[in-house]
Amino acid sequence: MTYSPLTTYTLRLGDTCLVLAQRLTGWCGHAPELEIDLALANIGLDLLGQARNFLSYAAELQGAQLDEDQLAYGRDERQYQNLLLAEQPNGDFADTLMRQYLLDAWHVELFSRLTASRDSQLAAIAAKSIKEVRYHLRFSRGWLVRLGNGTEFSQQKMQQSLNKLWRFSGEMFHADELEISLAEQGIAVDPRELRAAWEAEVFNGLLAASLVKPQEAQYRTGGKQGLHTEHLGPLLAEMQYLQRAYPNQQW
Repeated sequence: MTYSPLTTYTLRLGDTCLVLAQRLTGWCGHAPELEIDLALANIGLDLLGQARNFLSYAAELQGAQLDEDQLAYGRDERQYQNLLLAEQPNGDFADTLMRQYLLDAWHVELFSRLTASRDSQLAAIAAKSIKEVRYHLRFSRGWLVRLGNGTEFSQQKMQQSLNKLWRFSGEMFHADELEISLAEQGIAVDPRELRAAWEAEVFNGLLAASLVKPQEAQYRTGGKQGLHTEHLGPLLAEMQYLQRAYPNQQW
């Protein structure tokens, strides 16, 4: 199916939220503490709500009797356009926390600017979401600093997670022609404009957590064009299996 530029942009925003929500809910019942278990579940639910808003709007834009469920459960791996960072495995708590912090800092800057979109629906979704992602950032930053300044082992784990995930972080600021065109129309946010504020937050957070910015380049891209790592396929297979096994069934 061919999507309009606005629909494609909306799907990109929704897909990142949906995939990250699916990852976080994998911690339900398995987190190291009850407080963290509840927090990750709630953050996952917030992201799921954001994904529903974006996907519902994308379906409305596309027409053709589409709905949010068909977009979530009916597309394959190459049709998903989420950021590569969001699909990386949960790993241990350090991996999950670092992934979350890097994306939370980006989400805060993205939604803050998207509230000024000339598209009233995108602006409304961003205005509702910004309150949630600010809490997400407080949570992930708090644990980043706590673990970075905790034991030698916890500091080592956080640094290893940062080193492992850093290569994926540059995609958040990579702009293609579609995003540049929509940004020039005042509809989308130019991803390149988010880097300075994101780096200010992240570099300060790493400094407060006694962590060192990796020297490796932020070179991994392709998620927004449907070119994913080996981790997205299994995630979608688990998420979509019921709808794939019993298409269009209702309960």
